[in-house]
Amino acid sequence: MLTILGFAMIATFLVLIMLKKMSPIAALVLIPALFCVFVGKGAHLGDYVIDGVTGLAPTAAMLMFAIVYFGVMIDVGLFDPVVRGILRFCRADPLRIVVGTAALASIVSLDGDGSTTFMITVSAMYPLYKRLKMSLVTMTGVAAMANGVMNTLPWGGPTARAATALKLDAGDIFVPMIPALATGLLFVLVLAYVLGRRERKRLGVLTLDEALVEAPETETVLVGAGSGGTPARTGGAGSGGSLPEAPEDEGFQGLDPDRATLRPKLYWFNALLTVALLTAMIMEWLPIPVLFLLGAALALTVNFPHMPAQRARIAAHAENVLNVSGMVFAAAVFTGVLQGTGMVDHMAEWLVRNIPDGMGPHMALVTGVLSIPLTYFMSNDGFYFGILPVLAEAGQAHGVSAVEIARASIVGQPLHMSSPLVPAVYVLVGMAKVEFGDHTRFVVKWAVLTSLVVLGAGVAFGTV
Repeated sequence: MLTILGFAMIATFLVLIMLKKMSPIAALVLIPALFCVFVGKGAHLGDYVIDGVTGLAPTAAMLMFAIVYFGVMIDVGLFDPVVRGILRFCRADPLRIVVGTAALASIVSLDGDGSTTFMITVSAMYPLYKRLKMSLVTMTGVAAMANGVMNTLPWGGPTARAATALKLDAGDIFVPMIPALATGLLFVLVLAYVLGRRERKRLGVLTLDEALVEAPETETVLVGAGSGGTPARTGGAGSGGSLPEAPEDEGFQGLDPDRATLRPKLYWFNALLTVALLTAMIMEWLPIPVLFLLGAALALTVNFPHMPAQRARIAAHAENVLNVSGMVFAAAVFTGVLQGTGMVDHMAEWLVRNIPDGMGPHMALVTGVLSIPLTYFMSNDGFYFGILPVLAEAGQAHGVSAVEIARASIVGQPLHMSSPLVPAVYVLVGMAKVEFGDHTRFVVKWAVLTSLVVLGAGVAFGTV
């Protein structure tokens, strides 16, 4: 019964948010509360929620201060050179913009943190997508998949969890999987090319100068100085038309080269501070929430020494902080009920129990396939510490090594990064002003395909 109710709760949540019948926050709170009553454990709902909130509180704190830190770094111009390079490559061509989104997300993902990746990628690319009226779910989908592939880095989380759960060396899991993961990343870039061609066909192409022209007074130049004249599309459906005005709140000011928050004299201080922060994260010198708390406080104090300026910067990023932290605590209700009632354990046991005996010698492949839906419907901790050891034990009974099982277990990450239980995805859709349901409808099929490509490449290269 708990197995059925667990799957029913997840299905109800996904259907309601994809049909936009409920907001994600409301669905994350009310649906598990209702199912908790159905299970007959409504009296324990408070305990489950507190346990869930306690478990996710460090993540919420990390996201809150990470948003403030990287928001300040974007304000002061730390990432402007990267943005200019990407935008010059893009040349206001929808195809290049989508490919550039995948490339930028992949590069920034080297720090191992999804929230950081999404904040920088959206801040850089959102103005162009809005300016050219491109599909914003294409941006969020491509960024999530690129980050999902890169999330398998040993310091990204899943690989370390798999190594810890099975008492293996993370290098033994990750290094042999590099060719398969590189194939997956190449597939994301190819997919970005295909989606970009679709956008180019729909919208046409602008030259860089035409896209960057400062048209009305209420609109700010995206980056650099553009030439005068009225922007006109070439080819596509909008040929010959001018681009509409955009209000100030649509994000174009984020890349304004003359914005008042720039601190060019402090560029190298901010760069060294960011490198030191990321190094400390990778080396685990302090807990990540503490690092971002200290980093945000130091960045604000040095770049904006006057209190009114500090308050203005905090207020500028308050909406993102509130949206993301609220979503994280709502997700804590969902995860708390899933784990507290035992639904997640029964679902896992049912899946493992129903693996045919004939599939025993192919448990690595089975693990790879199962990792795609399971890491979407539950947290990485739940999958790697709860289910992976069971799968590894079943595999070893049929002569499949634990390291092969561990390698296969990381292939589901391209889809996992769009899971409603991943706090970083709310940073992505929130900053991009995209409905979570719209993002889900767009990304699921492509992310599943990307995961299968990684799995297939792992089999082809003999590592799975």
